[in-house]
Amino acid sequence: MLFHSSLRRELSRSFGATLVVLVTIVMTMMLIRTLGLAAKGSVNPSEVFLVMSYTVLGYLPTILSLSLFVSIVGTLSRMYRDSEMVIWFSSGRGLADFVKPIFSFAWPVLLLILALALIGWPWANSQTQGMRAQYERRSDIERVSPGEFVESAGRMRVFFIDKDTPNANTASNVFISSIERSRQIVTSARSGHMEDIDKARYLMLENGQRVERPLDKSGLKISEFKTYGARTGVNTSDSADDAPARSRPTLMLLARPTPENMGELGWRIGMLLAGINFVLLALTLSSVNPRVGRSGNLLFALFAFVVYYNLINLGQGWVTSGRYSFVGFMVALHGGVLAISLTWLSARHQSWSLRRLFQRAPAPSHSSASSSSST
Repeated sequence: MLFHSSLRRELSRSFGATLVVLVTIVMTMMLIRTLGLAAKGSVNPSEVFLVMSYTVLGYLPTILSLSLFVSIVGTLSRMYRDSEMVIWFSSGRGLADFVKPIFSFAWPVLLLILALALIGWPWANSQTQGMRAQYERRSDIERVSPGEFVESAGRMRVFFIDKDTPNANTASNVFISSIERSRQIVTSARSGHMEDIDKARYLMLENGQRVERPLDKSGLKISEFKTYGARTGVNTSDSADDAPARSRPTLMLLARPTPENMGELGWRIGMLLAGINFVLLALTLSSVNPRVGRSGNLLFALFAFVVYYNLINLGQGWVTSGRYSFVGFMVALHGGVLAISLTWLSARHQSWSLRRLFQRAPAPSHSSASSSSST
């Protein structure tokens, strides 16, 4: 059918262009953010591109929703400006007749949003969290560059090593300066290596010397050792139970309906419901007033998207804190927006207006009043 095919063709071109632009913007922002994390030591510099890719994948449900919303508003606004909508309306088409072709174009995007929100979002977050945790758990020797003074992971020690072995967990000519229990401790050793003992990381030093000096400089203690172990941290658990809610699989959220899990589940399902509501909102927001600038309705549409998306995020926090129930919040927000969208769409389809609703019935004419009185 000409009406359906022409509309879907216009929407496809607009959606593709909008998606490319938004993905490019988000990738640039995520690249700058990831480079900042790498500079702070939170992300491995060699994994910057991988972390950025996982982050962009996690944000794809939001990007797709915004692209779909903007493409529908932009396409229908252009049709209003070029009087194409007038032609369709004159041929017997109403605004409600655009719902079917728009949803026939949007349903693959909505399914992709659902799949990414339920599967892609937690998977991308778990991968990013795993890489960051693995980088944080790397040994203190791995953090140190030969010939440089570097702080340890907990910023409690300063290391200087001469690492001349290919093994990243071993080092030679180790120098450590730390402050423990109001004492300044300087330890030096010919060699050292990392060991895991009782779920804790230890730096085992061999053939060295340890100098302890109180901060009040009241005395000095010198001791030599053949083997000395210094604790560097506790191994972090990789179990899914200890992972944040955003990294947990959707089936785990359903199996354990805690407030935190329900808040996260509400966000994921809410992305699909928001996508459906955005399609209906775009259809009602796309009318153009020739006396107003071309970007007026688009700016209003973007404002509506920001408000709706922020309400979804706020609702996640409310459900997590127990302030609102999962079902109550979903019905109130998404059901309320759906009701407003359908009412607005019906009003525009039927050409309702406040003037017509409150317009008074016309007063009877003088002639009719005279004839009725004569009879």
